[in-house]
Amino acid sequence: MIRFYACENNGFVEKTEWQPHYWINVEMPDTDECELICSQWGVPYSFVENVADVDERPRFERENGWLLTIVRIPVRDKNNPMVYHTVPIGIMTKNEYIVTLCFAETEMIPDFIDHSNRRHISVDNRPDFVLRLIFSSTYWFLSYLKQINDTVAEYTKQLERSVRNEALLSLMQLQKALVYFNTSLQGNRLLIDRLNKVFADDCDANLFEDVETELSQATNTVNVYMEILSNSMDTFASVISNNVNDVMKTMTSLSVILMVPTLIASFYGMNVDAWFSSSPAAFGCIILVSFGLAAIVWYFIRRAHWI
Repeated sequence: MIRFYACENNGFVEKTEWQPHYWINVEMPDTDECELICSQWGVPYSFVENVADVDERPRFERENGWLLTIVRIPVRDKNNPMVYHTVPIGIMTKNEYIVTLCFAETEMIPDFIDHSNRRHISVDNRPDFVLRLIFSSTYWFLSYLKQINDTVAEYTKQLERSVRNEALLSLMQLQKALVYFNTSLQGNRLLIDRLNKVFADDCDANLFEDVETELSQATNTVNVYMEILSNSMDTFASVISNNVNDVMKTMTSLSVILMVPTLIASFYGMNVDAWFSSSPAAFGCIILVSFGLAAIVWYFIRRAHWI
């Protein structure tokens, strides 16, 4: 989908047709739309291919007067709210052209436009536009991190009551999301450092400082959550191992206790003459002796705290 926005005093206003210096936002484009932005506005096709690569790292490059900036942004799967990952968004600028391209549907762009309109934010130049998009992506990193932390706390309470495979698998999925977030945030921080060196004179110093602060906070937050979740997973693994050991110890103790009457019954079950086997009270006495010896074995096992 291709949409056009004009940056006015009160923020971004959607337009029906493109005019110079309008922002062209392309989200989840099909093949025809990709060809359109390349043919009508001259966007290099190599840029489109780079943004289409889901593993593309944050960076910027120049080609034929165009500047391509790739930023990693967080997204959440609508069909599975437990799945978080990151995707690249390309910001392509040249003279009067400002094009953003993303091959995934995100919550960030609508929120970015709405926030700009509420705060009456206008973007004066291309570097500031890139910085504000990075700032918005950092906000969504922090927002998703809070959601992940709340979900981890909920599953942790469930696992304290009963260890379930579904909860453990969900925690593993969230752990993977934190790794994606951490890698993307580190890439965005490196990108910010490079942008500062190239566009130091053109960028808003206060905006750049705010972006750096938010990125640092997001990076620290994801590192803390990763460590907490990793320690929790290790703890649950130890709990599961201890539970298995307790079950095996109990089963082994029961086997030892039952072995005594089984052994005595085996002796008297052989097709040979056995002592006391001809007595009318033999069966009752054998049962009493068997269970008496089993009780003695149980007492010693209990005393040794094996069960």
